[in-house]
Order: sequence, then structure tokens, then C-alpha cells
Amino acid sequence: MKEHREQIRWTQYKLRRKDNRGMIEVKNLTKYYGNHRAVDHISFSIKEGTVCGFLGPNGAGKSTTMNIMTGCLSATSGSVSIGEYDIFEQPIEAKKLIGYLPEQPPLYLEETPREYLRFVSQAKKIPRGSIKDEIEKVMEETQITEVADRLIKNLSKGYRQRVGIAQTLLGNPKVIILDEPTVGLDPIQVIEIRDLIKSLGQKHTVILSSHILSEVQHMCDEILIISKGKLIAYDTAENLEKMMAPKTSIEILTDASEEESRKVLEAVEGIEETEYIFQEDGTLQVLIYTTPQEEFAVRRVLSLKFAEIKKAILKLDIVKANLEDIFIELTNPEEDRSREDSGEEPEEPEDISENNIAEEEKTEQTREEESL
Repeated sequence: MKEHREQIRWTQYKLRRKDNRGMIEVKNLTKYYGNHRAVDHISFSIKEGTVCGFLGPNGAGKSTTMNIMTGCLSATSGSVSIGEYDIFEQPIEAKKLIGYLPEQPPLYLEETPREYLRFVSQAKKIPRGSIKDEIEKVMEETQITEVADRLIKNLSKGYRQRVGIAQTLLGNPKVIILDEPTVGLDPIQVIEIRDLIKSLGQKHTVILSSHILSEVQHMCDEILIISKGKLIAYDTAENLEKMMAPKTSIEILTDASEEESRKVLEAVEGIEETEYIFQEDGTLQVLIYTTPQEEFAVRRVLSLKFAEIKKAILKLDIVKANLEDIFIELTNPEEDRSREDSGEEPEEPEDISENNIAEEEKTEQTREEESL
């Protein structure tokens, strides 16, 4: 499995060289908090018009990376380019291309959405004569026009999140970065925000982080996974599934006996391994392992062979690795498992308090503002 992990890690990045420059280019990005390395030499490239899911367990470095990409936090080393602008060398030009929604939307609860968006428009230095039309456009796009004149504090969390997304769209930035945009929403609100994000992908390059893996799988063109500050996977969900699951399993339920089933399956080409499990109702569950290339042919022959002995296939399912399986596999490295098996004590993580990190981020942002 280790070779699959290495293949996933570099497949997409090697395809994104200077001759195929992305809208977002991150190269050897590293961030230390004291002696703690929160981001560890991350490199990736995201093409224009892509919706990219950013996944990782808590403490993996997702938010730190996103804060650096948006220019809210400095890096220890490495570079980030948005379009043709370096976020550190040309911060004003680069930030004009970015709309950013942090996990906690920066809303003023005593204002209405219209008032809040007017304030953000002025902060973004949108021409005064264009502000009214710009606000109407983003409110319509995020479907908040009907609550435009209600106080934000009286809006549901779903509508507040829409207001937060609306402010990212002001000025029509090429890149939209959303940190946990569906956290805390009810199922209906999640669906609404998911549809909104998918529509944004038609006009913008979108990066979103989320802990809801099924959402990322449905919304995103590509998926980037980091763990312990390292980039461990970057590809489409489909390619990740293929690389992590070189074998495909077919699960059938039949009224044939084990002896009958064995005779049938021995005559089918492309089967590598089988397992037989008796069910309480007298039926037989059979797990058939094959390759993705042979899977269709095996399924086709199965129905014909069982029909020849006048036995039925009561159920047939294809079992493939899903994004959750991939996430668990990639964020639980083999070396950690081998350490547990050998009885070796894991390394204790350095005690870095949230207050210390927040204080350091505040100091760094102050330095950046003074330099500007």
C-alpha cells in the first residue's frame, strides 16, 4: 500500500509544472510555531476553474495553510502565488484575486446583510458607483435578497453562512477559499450551501476544507489531503479510489450451495480469490475478488453461469474503496501502525497552546501591516 500512497502523492503535482501553471501555486511551504512544524514543505498547484477539497484530521495544518495562502499569516519558508502574484512579495495585488471565508464568518451582527456588504465593498475599494450593483449581484447569487434588510443576528446559521459567502464574491475574485463552510448546519442547509458552492465552481477557482467526506466527494473536482503538516495525496476522487483499491470485490447473495457456487466460480476467468459466508436464512454470501479491468466481464458471466444450474443471484454489489476508507488509510501511516505493533511508544507531541499560537499569529500580522 505504501507504493500506492507515494504514487498518489506525486502523480498530480508532477503534471503541474511551469509549462502548465495553475491559478494557485504553492511551493515548499513550511510554517513553524517555535519548534513545532505545523506545515512541512507542502507543494501543489490548482488549475483555474477547479473546485478543490482540502482534507485532513484536526491539527493537520489545514487552517494554517489556508491562512498563509490568503495572506493572513506569514510562512517560515516557501512561496504562494495567486495568479501571477506572489502573496508575500505582492500582497495587495494577490489579495485582490482572493475571496476568503474563515471557519467563523466575520459578520457584524448588528448590521443588515446589505449594510455589511456595503462596508466590505468599501474595504475592498470597489468603485463607489459600482457598489450598489455589486451588492445586488452577490445577494442574488447567494440567494439572500429576501433577508437583505434584516439584522444578521436574527438570521439562521444557514443564512449567515450565505452572507459570509456573499462577501467573498464582492469584487469578483478569481479564487474563493472557504474554511469549513458547512460546519454546524442542518442537513437542508448543508444541501443548499453545497449547491451554492458547486455553482461557484463554474465561475471561480474554489478551495474548501471540510470534515464531511461525502460532501467533498460530490462537490470537488480534485481532493488534497494533508496529515501532520505533510501533503499525502492530491488527485481526483476516482483516481484515489483506483490507486488505493487495486482490487475490486463483487459481493453476491445466492440460493446455491457452497459446493455449487465453487464449481460455478472455478469456471469463471478473472477471479483471484473468493470467500463464502453462510447466512441465517439459508442463503450464501460470496465475496469475489477481481481487478477493475476484469470486473465487468466477471459480473456478466456470473449471472449466466448461475442461470445454467438454475440458481438465482439474489443480490449483487460492487464494493470499492470510498473517500472515507482512503482518508483513514492515508492519515494513519504504516509507520504508526508498525510502531504500535512493536510496542514502541509514540513520540509525544510538543505542547503548543492555542494562546501561544494565536499570540504569534497576531505578532506576525502586526509586522506585516507595519511593513506595508
